Order: sequence, then structure tokens, then C-alpha cells
Amino acid sequence: VQLQASGGGLVQAGGSLTLSCAASGNLLSLGTMGWYREDAGKQRELVAEITLDGTPNYSDPVKGRFTLSRDNVKNSIQLEMNTLKPEDTSVYYCEGRFNFHDYWGQGTQVTVSS
Repeated sequence: VQLQASGGGLVQAGGSLTLSCAASGNLLSLGTMGWYREDAGKQRELVAEITLDGTPNYSDPVKGRFTLSRDNVKNSIQLEMNTLKPEDTSVYYCEGRFNFHDYWGQGTQVTVSS
């Protein structure tokens, strides 16, 4: 199983970015997918996750600003990030639970300038 993440970049505060992540490989059992972020020297933290039936869960810092959606045909998720703040600057990681195991994509940098 591989997770391919894309969509990071540099944006000004108040702007928007969209992160995408697609899973491929031997996907026998599908589960929750989501995005985490990690700052240097800090623990990786949940940004948002979405269940197989499309129910999202957001961390408090991003509620009302980020929207996570899922396409079960393409085995992909998309995180729309609006009203970005400098504190959203981080490396974002896609995560997916497939075949009862957790898999991670490569990190993608999101930088929000003030």
C-alpha cells in the first residue's frame, strides 16, 4: 500500500491551499484516512480524519476553516484549507488505515507567510 500526497506550498495568511492524497496497492480492507502535521521537535498531531462512510473529524485549531472529503472510488482524500494562518505552517502527512494497518504518505510542506 502506498499513499501519494500532493498540494503543499507557500501561501499568504488568509489564503487557501488544497492537499490531496491517493492510496494505491493491495487495498483489501479500507478504513479511516486523514491528515496529520508535525513541527520540528514536536509530536505529530491530527489535523482531520474521515471515516469510510464519509464522517469527518477535525481538530479544534482547524474547525470551521478546513474541509476534508473522501472519494472511495479513487481511494483518495482532499483537504481544503481556507483562511490559513501562520501557525498552520507545518509538514503535513497523509495517513490511511488499510488492511488493519496504518500507512503514511510522504510529508508535504505547507508554509503560511504573515
